[in-house]
Amino acid sequence: MNSKLIKIGLVGLGGIGSGIHAKYLNTAEGVRLVGVCDVMKDKADAIAAEYGADAYYDYKQLLEKAELDAVVIAVPHFDHPSVAIEAFGRGIHVLCEKPIAVHLNDANRMLAAYEDAKRQYPDLQFGLMFQERTYPGYRKVKEMIESGELGQLTRATWIHTKWFRSQTYYDSGDWRATWAGEGGGILTNQCPHTLDMYQWLFGLPTLISGHAHIGKYHDIEVEDEVTAYFEHDNGMIGHLIVTTAEIPGTNRLEIIGEHGKLVLEEGELVFHKNPKSMLKHSRETDQKFNTVKPERIAIPLEQNLPNPHEYVASRFFDRLKGGTEKLVAEGWEGPRSLVLANGIMLSSFSGQALAVPFDTDAFEATLKELAANSKYVKKTVKPMEGNDDLSASFGSNG
Repeated sequence: MNSKLIKIGLVGLGGIGSGIHAKYLNTAEGVRLVGVCDVMKDKADAIAAEYGADAYYDYKQLLEKAELDAVVIAVPHFDHPSVAIEAFGRGIHVLCEKPIAVHLNDANRMLAAYEDAKRQYPDLQFGLMFQERTYPGYRKVKEMIESGELGQLTRATWIHTKWFRSQTYYDSGDWRATWAGEGGGILTNQCPHTLDMYQWLFGLPTLISGHAHIGKYHDIEVEDEVTAYFEHDNGMIGHLIVTTAEIPGTNRLEIIGEHGKLVLEEGELVFHKNPKSMLKHSRETDQKFNTVKPERIAIPLEQNLPNPHEYVASRFFDRLKGGTEKLVAEGWEGPRSLVLANGIMLSSFSGQALAVPFDTDAFEATLKELAANSKYVKKTVKPMEGNDDLSASFGSNG
C-alpha cells in the first residue's frame, strides 16, 4: 500500500468543519491538514494557527495553491457542487459532507463532472460523509433485511423527532433555514442521514406523498415538520415523521415483515419473531380473529466502535493509499436521498402524490422561485462557535 503522506484541505469552518473535521484530520495517521478555507478571514486564520495549516479565504485559491491530494467539503449545501467540481477538474479527491447537493440537478452535475474528470484521473475518488451507515443498529437491520430473516416486507415506519433545534440555532447563520442560503429545512439539514438510511435499507419508492409545514414552530421560511408516505414496487409502504420542535424526541424505526416486527429504538434492537409467516397464516387459518404469538428476541449490537466521522474518513484515506475496501458511501449514491427530499417537498408544494422518477427541473424551478421571492429577513444572527456542543446534531439509537 502507498505510504505517501496525504495532503488534505478543509473547506468550510463552521460547526462541523472546525468542530469535527479539523480535529480528526489533525490526528489521522498518514494525513496532514495543510490548508483550511473559510470566507470569514478571522475564523480561517484562527483554525489555521491552531492546526499548523495555511489559511485561505477563497476555495479556488486553496485548490490551486495548496498542492492537495484531497479536499473535505463542509460548506453550506448550495456550495457543495461548486467546490467539488473545481476539485475534480484538478484531479483532487473529494470527501463531501451531506447532503451531496440541495437538488438533484446539482447532484447530477457533480457526478457528471466526476465521471468526466476520471477520464484524465482514473483513480479519482468521491466519497460522502454518511457516517450513520456505520452505526451498529442500522448495520444489523440491513443485515437482517438482506438475509431474508424478515421475509417479505410490508411496512416501514420511521418516527425521527430527535432533531430539536431552538430559535437560537436557526439564528446562528444568515444562510441557515432560508431558501436562498440553505435550500430547505429539516429535510436538507438534519434528515439527509435519515433519508439516506431509508433508501439504503429499503430502496427508493415508486410513489411519494409529502406534507411539509413551513415555519410551523420557528421563525424560519423553510420546513420544520414533515410527514411523508411512500409506496414501493414490492408492495411495501413507508412512513416518515420528522420535526425539529419536539421535546422529548423519538427515534423509532419499526419494520414489519411476514416473519415478524423489527424495532430499533433507544439503542436497542428487538425482533418480535412470528412462528410462521403472517401472510401464510392469513391464507391458511380457519379462524376469523386469532393471530400467532411472536417470540421476543433482543438482538445484540456491536459495541465500542470507532468514531463514525473518523471511520468514514479513514476508509476514504485508505482508498487514496491504494486500499481496496469500499467507501462507506460513494458519490454516486448521494442523489438517492435527494430523490426522497426533493420528492417530498415537490409533492407538498403541488398537493399531489408524486411518481418516481419525477421532473427534477420542476423542483429546481420551484426552489429558485422561492428564493427569488423571499421577503424573509432574520432579526438576529449569532454565529455558531466551533466549540459548541454538536452531539445533539447527529442521529442516535442507530
